[in-house]
Amino acid sequence: MRLFKTILKWFSIAFAVVLLLGGAFLAHSWYFKPVNINIFFARAFLQVALESPEMLSSIHVLEQFGIKGHNAELDDESMAAGDRLFSHMKESRQVLLSYADEDLAEKDIMSKRIALNLMDSLLDVEKYRFHNYPVNQLFGVQNGFPSFMESTHQVHSVRDAEDYVSRLSQVGRKFDQVLDGLRHREALGILPPQFVVTKVLEEMHAFVATPAEEGILMVALTDKMKEADLPQSEQQRIALEAREQIESTVYPAYRTLIDYFVTLDSKVSENHGVWALPDGDNFYRLAMRLFTTTDYSPEYLHDFGLSEVERIQAEILEILETEGWDVSQGFHSAISELAEDPQFYYSDSGEGREQILADYRAILDEISAGLEPYFDVTPKAGLEVDRVPEFKEKTSPGAYYQMPAMDGSREGVFYANLYDIKATPRYSMRTLAYHEGIPGHHFQLAIQQQQEELPFFRRLIPAVAYAEGWALYAERLAWELGFQDDPYDNIGRLQAELFRAVRLVVDTGIHNKRWSHKQAIDYMIRNTGMAESDVVAEVERYFVMPGQALAYKVGMTKLLELRELARSELGNRFDMREFHNVILTNGSVPLDILEELVRQYIADKQAA
Repeated sequence: MRLFKTILKWFSIAFAVVLLLGGAFLAHSWYFKPVNINIFFARAFLQVALESPEMLSSIHVLEQFGIKGHNAELDDESMAAGDRLFSHMKESRQVLLSYADEDLAEKDIMSKRIALNLMDSLLDVEKYRFHNYPVNQLFGVQNGFPSFMESTHQVHSVRDAEDYVSRLSQVGRKFDQVLDGLRHREALGILPPQFVVTKVLEEMHAFVATPAEEGILMVALTDKMKEADLPQSEQQRIALEAREQIESTVYPAYRTLIDYFVTLDSKVSENHGVWALPDGDNFYRLAMRLFTTTDYSPEYLHDFGLSEVERIQAEILEILETEGWDVSQGFHSAISELAEDPQFYYSDSGEGREQILADYRAILDEISAGLEPYFDVTPKAGLEVDRVPEFKEKTSPGAYYQMPAMDGSREGVFYANLYDIKATPRYSMRTLAYHEGIPGHHFQLAIQQQQEELPFFRRLIPAVAYAEGWALYAERLAWELGFQDDPYDNIGRLQAELFRAVRLVVDTGIHNKRWSHKQAIDYMIRNTGMAESDVVAEVERYFVMPGQALAYKVGMTKLLELRELARSELGNRFDMREFHNVILTNGSVPLDILEELVRQYIADKQAA
């Protein structure tokens, strides 16, 4: 999967700091087994990192040492590059195993275990590396490239702007490589659902229909050069070169991809889960293990989801009845009536959308000021609130978070989707802000980045169940701490948890029980009260990212379980700040290792 490749790259890029090592020592460490395991980590994954200039630009570490050449390049998306990635992973794993535990410090043993866990999970799915849809309604070169150029490529100098144009010139090569992979998947019988083809074509047609000077690529470059205050003559020259590249290289690359999807449109007719792919059932179980870091079966998570849906709906109905709502017709009727009440919505206008962003900022400022009693460690990086770029908001999730650059040159960003105003009721906003921002993803990812005593890879790799579990836990924590004392805000929180429980049912329903596209949508509408536009986007996300949606509820459940374990074992010695320190300062880890860390904290506390 593309996500697997992304994880591999993130795992590797972190170790670019090895470039600071000097001369003979570096040469020895590069070609022979390093004496120190942390140098091995640096070497092994730097070798992969150097093949991902886009990720190097994203974390923005090398620039402070004057190394900028990667900012003029785009990633190699060829199948050969994927072969090299897995080959290197296998070689690195063998070297890592040669470091005996008895020769390592305790912290290095933990790093070794985490690295092996990730490597093994990724190598398990190697034979399924083409069981995905790398161009879909959520991600792919068609929207990932312009988003990357707009949000990640930095312009502070004339050279930076020229590098921007250089990247535009390489789009044809990048798109051709992706197209080769799509044709290979087609030959293997791996075709996307019908809705993927329809929506990708719609997205790409809209992109090329926009005049170059009005498109995101041109507008972003112009804004970046103005903000950098480049000489006017240089701005004009570079803008002309960029426009020429967009018209002669970028748009033709899109049209070639459009032509392929037009031919694909006549070959697909169904919206199916991965069970329809070769050996799809086994692939799904491996995807579940990768994302949840557990061995739960699809059947277990489906049944757990059903029980949680029933429990949470009952809690919501109890609150609604207390507030005077008619609940006699059941959950769907009551939650639909709530969703239709105009008092909970902003005006469907530019002013209304600006007010949503302002209110998000106020919510985050409020909770940020009130968390000191519960957290010893907080992010050094700031958090911005912005709108999901309009060109991709129709198919994007309700919100998402972009982590800050490690060198401090870019803050963390909470992106809110404002496409459908009814998808943003006032009572859901606090929960969404807590999840994506504070104390959710921003705390988890920014704090993880700043743990300088950890190897770089532990500061950057994503363990989805841990990361999304923390963000869902953060929603509940904010309520426990009194930041959602309004009963409707609490309904918003419970709806969000209900949504994650429904995900357990729907994801396993699609990929294990062979639910149809319509069946999945109907179930989610009946049981969440979400806007139909959000439900469709979510369900279609599960079709193209099998297993990922399971991680949220699984991770949150484990965190609550571990907190209760610590509280019961320590009694009045339990300290919420210390517990949060254990969770947040050890990097992103699999859930079984997280449990070990918490149990060790408990034992150390008891022995003190």
